[in-house]
Amino acid sequence: MAEKRNIFLVGPMGAGKSTIGRHLADMLHLEFYDSDQEIERRTGADIAWVFDLEGEEGFRVREETVIQDLTELQGIVLATGGGSVLSKETRNRLSARGIVVYLETPIEKQVARTQRDKRRPLLQTEEAPKEVLERLAAERNPLYAEIADFTVRTDEQSARAVASQIIEQLGF
Repeated sequence: MAEKRNIFLVGPMGAGKSTIGRHLADMLHLEFYDSDQEIERRTGADIAWVFDLEGEEGFRVREETVIQDLTELQGIVLATGGGSVLSKETRNRLSARGIVVYLETPIEKQVARTQRDKRRPLLQTEEAPKEVLERLAAERNPLYAEIADFTVRTDEQSARAVASQIIEQLGF
């Protein structure tokens, strides 16, 4: 696995991809990117605004382009958006261009970690957040597992401890 220089973090919202990714990049002296932040940088607007204006479909097109561009870089840690795996092309790119780590998190932890976050458009509905997260998990968890080189649970550890565990699994 060590021949692949990029590390791509996949998993549901609230798994800690961005926080863990920053620690991982810092510990390995790699550049850190977050696909959602890159979309915001390129559009000059936040994710919720992009969703409002273009819908989820428009957002996913932007996300696919950003991930295509970022995965062409070398020596990076990339935190992907939770729904990025819905695109077969994105799954193929992630698998081919780096080591994919699935950050697995129970629904209860996701609910706790996202309950005050108003920047998550898929949770800003009439539907209860737990129900939304369960529905998304049923659709997406098999896709995360399909492309993962390995899986790490993030529920009972600090972000730094998870990053250390990933480095240990990578054999770095």
